Amino acid sequence: MSSIFTEQDLQQIASMNLTPENVQKQIDNFRNGFPKTKLIDAATVDNGGILRMTDNDIRRYAASYKSHAKGKKILKFVPASGAATRMFKDLYAFSSTYFGVAKNFEKEFPTVKEFLQHIRSFAFFEDLKDCMERSSLDFGDYMDRGDFTTVINYLLKEQYLGYGSLPKALLKFHRYGGLSRTSLEEHIVEGASYARCDDGTVHIHFTVSPEHKPLFRKKIAEVKKYYESNLNIKLDITFSEQRHYTDIIAVDEYNNPIRDDDGRLVFRPGGHGALIENLNDCNADLIFIKNIDNVVPDWMKHTTIIYKQVLAGLLFELQEQSFDYLKLLKEKPDKKELQKIARFAKDKLHIALPADFSKKSDREKCSILRQKLNRPIRVCGMVKNQGEPGGGPFFTENTKGIKSLQIVETAQINRKDTEQEKILNSATHFNPVDLVCGTKDYRGRRFNLRKYVDPATGFISKKTKGAVTLKSQELPGLWNGAMAEWITLFVEVPLATFNPVKTVNDLLRKEHLEG
Repeated sequence: MSSIFTEQDLQQIASMNLTPENVQKQIDNFRNGFPKTKLIDAATVDNGGILRMTDNDIRRYAASYKSHAKGKKILKFVPASGAATRMFKDLYAFSSTYFGVAKNFEKEFPTVKEFLQHIRSFAFFEDLKDCMERSSLDFGDYMDRGDFTTVINYLLKEQYLGYGSLPKALLKFHRYGGLSRTSLEEHIVEGASYARCDDGTVHIHFTVSPEHKPLFRKKIAEVKKYYESNLNIKLDITFSEQRHYTDIIAVDEYNNPIRDDDGRLVFRPGGHGALIENLNDCNADLIFIKNIDNVVPDWMKHTTIIYKQVLAGLLFELQEQSFDYLKLLKEKPDKKELQKIARFAKDKLHIALPADFSKKSDREKCSILRQKLNRPIRVCGMVKNQGEPGGGPFFTENTKGIKSLQIVETAQINRKDTEQEKILNSATHFNPVDLVCGTKDYRGRRFNLRKYVDPATGFISKKTKGAVTLKSQELPGLWNGAMAEWITLFVEVPLATFNPVKTVNDLLRKEHLEG
């Protein structure tokens, strides 16, 4: 199997804690592709796939969370790897093509015009102005002269403010009078509102790139005492990096391994699905997951905080009932109790039991129910579809014929199949990455999350690097295939809880400006 690899290759593979068999399997996936996800139906409020909370539900589950959280370790898990380069894509394109003349600036560079018109509204504006002044440049003069390229270069280039190469976590997002906060700081403030443990500790875990870790540590050192004092909390902030053994070999369009100028194999990160390894190392009774760029100023936080508590309260209640039933299943329950447990699994947790379940012996039923209930659980917030890109909630059937609720990315769907396309278009909600997770079993032991990944749910894309077409493979996504075997529930959450910053101009939306 390892015959395609040289001795140098084998040493390189071993240094990454991979095996030749692992890498060969990756190459086989390139050659064979991944099966498309089979959609049965869109999960909606009408068909019961998504829960819609009443005012009474909201009050009940928020209160339930506060009650159940006592004595528990709560953790906030924030994927924060990668630089903010894509946020400034249009500014980069502009600075490389604009030389002081544009026939119709508004038509040629509409997003850049909006950025420049409102540049004083950004939380980082004073830093940009000061950075230029340190080089004896007057911001106003350069704007008046139309030398916008210099202004943008001072914002993006590493030798100046360096926003183009900084991680999103360390960009200033919001302004509060004379003060401003990075998205990292907003996660601290938000975490203090719903993820504070009994002893006042707020545990936050950031996944970071190795090159950014010193910057994260420096920022935490600068702000830790301030937030601990002002929010009356103790901060426990930890970091982890994406594991190299989750990297995936790069191949050309003929599925042959690509090599660098030194003849070494080229590996690329396996996508955010690799973060299941990082999550697996986290030890907490309840874990909130939210992306680094989905934060809002304080005046907008109330809805987010309430619904985080609601999702967590629902999870705790369902988990508590599930744990009680799992203990009962160890003690030979009678037929009535088995029926009750089966109804709970089916009606409350959307667990599909075998078609012939009713014909099974009591012993077989106990075994099936234990296997179905004793697994990680997640409650996922879902937002009404507003045309945003990204995954959505669906009823699916996997390659083993098992039906379940899943978050599915568009890339996983066979768009050429008219029936599948029809189901995709019938979706009413999409995934804003708003998850609450229970990763311990009824005995308080952590699940091995690797056991609940569906390896058949990766996907392949093509990229061009110079004259070479490079094929890239992504592991099953963190909230898609990496959690495919989890117990999954969907809850409708308000659009106000979803305010991501994908481009710099998103910070000009009213949700990100001062209230």
